[in-house]
Amino acid sequence: MVNKIAASVREKLTGIMPPLSMPFDEAGALVPEALAPQIDFMVRAGVSGVVAGGSTGEGHTLSDQEFATAMRTAHDALDGRASFVAGLIVNSTRGAVERMRMLEGLSIDALQVTPAHYLFKSSFEATVAHFRAIYEETGIPILIYNVIPWNYLSVDAMLQIMDEVPGVVGMKQSSGDLKSVSDLLLKAKPENVVTSGIDALLYSGFALGAHGAISALTCALPSVTVQLYDAVQRGDHAAALDMHFKLNELWNVMPHDNLPACVKYVQHRQGLALYGPRAPMDPVSSAQKVAIDAALEPLLELAGNAAPAA
Repeated sequence: MVNKIAASVREKLTGIMPPLSMPFDEAGALVPEALAPQIDFMVRAGVSGVVAGGSTGEGHTLSDQEFATAMRTAHDALDGRASFVAGLIVNSTRGAVERMRMLEGLSIDALQVTPAHYLFKSSFEATVAHFRAIYEETGIPILIYNVIPWNYLSVDAMLQIMDEVPGVVGMKQSSGDLKSVSDLLLKAKPENVVTSGIDALLYSGFALGAHGAISALTCALPSVTVQLYDAVQRGDHAAALDMHFKLNELWNVMPHDNLPACVKYVQHRQGLALYGPRAPMDPVSSAQKVAIDAALEPLLELAGNAAPAA
């Protein structure tokens, strides 16, 4: 049986959909007016959509009011120029529903939702009920963000959730798990969406047939990752492989512990204002900047824009 909800949103959720990085000032306060220049930067790069409130965007640190402010500001700045996905990183079904009530009136194409992620793991039945309740309350299609190590969903579990909850239209598979991307593409229904969050192997995911990517590198270098995706779609694997290795070299010098801070620095090298992470995450160190600058040089040529090193 065809999932008509999934089929109706598949095109909107295909391609490069960067997670927005959240701009914080030196005191850790959200700077909402800085979201519009970042969105313009991404739209110029040719992205299919943007995701607000993801892990690259430190969505787990946002208060309810900051969440609402960031979502409304990003939505209005995007102004329908690409798909808009709202990220929910919450620890309860109630929390997810309450946050979505704060966004009434916005045109949201999908939700990116993690399984509940604090210390305790819910049963599979409760996990299904969690996603069902969010969809029934909001009516907005859901991409499950499969990244939480201690609440990690197997391929069979993800397929069963998509079968049992029509509003769950697809998955964003992360945690470096390319095998699960392959298995999902093998077993999911044709209308379901399988996106990659595996930065080190974006090329491999696209070559397997992943429908797009939502990941740190798509935020850091939207233009290059759009070019990579497009190269694979047209069968130009020589060009795609060249971009892959350039991106891989950069990825190797962007430590995971302060990855959002590194992403903001890469964006800054392309002309955006430099913002920091929210404490206690470390800002980009001088040594990290040197390593990033060296790996970034050939990628800036592909991106077609660069700013002086900070």
